[in-house]
Amino acid sequence: MKGENASSAGETGTIDLGGVNSSSSAVDLTDQIHQLPSCIKYSGPSPVSHYFRPKSTGIEVDGLNVKEAHFRGRKLQGTTVPLPDGYSGFVLGKKTFAKRKASDTNGGMTTSWRTNAKFQNITLWNHDNLPSKEDAFLRAFHWFDVAKALHKPVMADDMESASNPGATATD
Repeated sequence: MKGENASSAGETGTIDLGGVNSSSSAVDLTDQIHQLPSCIKYSGPSPVSHYFRPKSTGIEVDGLNVKEAHFRGRKLQGTTVPLPDGYSGFVLGKKTFAKRKASDTNGGMTTSWRTNAKFQNITLWNHDNLPSKEDAFLRAFHWFDVAKALHKPVMADDMESASNPGATATD
């Protein structure tokens, strides 16, 4: 692997979720997180709330309440969906540390993150079509159930019933 830089070897990191339950550390951004179908190459303050004003349309599709907004002259149609039960969303920021001596690190790259905000729902936007349960983002939520099933502990009874499919518990 000649010519590859050191970052291809991997990087370790930590995420500090300690401020999640503390009201002073993590701001609650529920109802304020939007997933837009665009790429914005800007990182900094912007008076978004003055220009981006979603409104309810009164339309319901697949049980989803449709909202409408405009961004840079283009009409957007979206819906707000809760995160699945047992899940929360977090906005992370890199932690800054005082300068360390070179001998204080183990030589590998380490990144630390802190929780800046949390949220419990997200508004998903489409350009040219109404939101539906068939949108890729919403379909991805089904994988949480698959992951839970795959990582569920297997009990002895489960193994027994799998090896003897015709047997009953009283056999």
